[in-house]
Amino acid sequence: MAAIDAQGRLIGWTHRIVGPSIDSRFGPLEEGVDDSLIDGAANLPYAIANILVEQAIADTPVPVGYWRSVGSSRNAFVAECFLDEIAAAAGQDPLECRRALLRDHPRHRAVLETAAEHAGWGSTLPPGRGRGIAVAESSESFVAQVAEVSIGRDGTPRVHRVVCAVDCGQVVNPDTIEAQMQGGIVFGLSTALRGEITLERGGVRQSNFHDYPILRMDEMPAIEVHIAPGAGSPGGISEPGVPSIAPAVVNTIFAAPGTRVRTLPIGSVVKG
Repeated sequence: MAAIDAQGRLIGWTHRIVGPSIDSRFGPLEEGVDDSLIDGAANLPYAIANILVEQAIADTPVPVGYWRSVGSSRNAFVAECFLDEIAAAAGQDPLECRRALLRDHPRHRAVLETAAEHAGWGSTLPPGRGRGIAVAESSESFVAQVAEVSIGRDGTPRVHRVVCAVDCGQVVNPDTIEAQMQGGIVFGLSTALRGEITLERGGVRQSNFHDYPILRMDEMPAIEVHIAPGAGSPGGISEPGVPSIAPAVVNTIFAAPGTRVRTLPIGSVVKG
């Protein structure tokens, strides 16, 4: 939930997260807070006067565990897609809306501007394509991504290009950073487009890649990775490529055919 004043400024933000606790499997939670549940929400970088983030732990019979970027991916999807909705309601460009709200977080803003610049934000796209943007922090590294997407006649989204900008602090091996960003994008796209798990008679129906597919080589977009000059302590690099890719694609889908996606995987929502 959000509040916008008469001048279109974002002045209030409420994010309530409901889900099972991973951290409690390993002992009591400190002050009752599961950090993995609120990661990516409690550290929202935007300059908003009034922010409330709540967690409600709701245990289920289905066991849960960590995955690549854990809570940062789920919460970045919610926050970055919702911010695009706010920008649209306020009549603002999604990039300019973020730039203004990131005035106190220069590293977020720098990767955002780098990704937008290299993606040609605001330039003309081929007919039928849209362009969307998202930025997120994970493991003390900062990543922004711009996605170009089209929608096929059957309603299936196709991601053509991803421009990624990353600031992970001191750079040790640029090739490793690029490879990890590419891997995170593959992981995030596969999950966002197709990563559906269904339960039947107390068990997971999916068993292997034939019914839980990842993107194949001929389905992958062209990926550009731009690495910020290193400064400060090194941040993590294995997980930060994941959180911003799903919202970038979803925000693109809204920009192109005008469909607002609020659940994942994207494919089933667009077709339905």
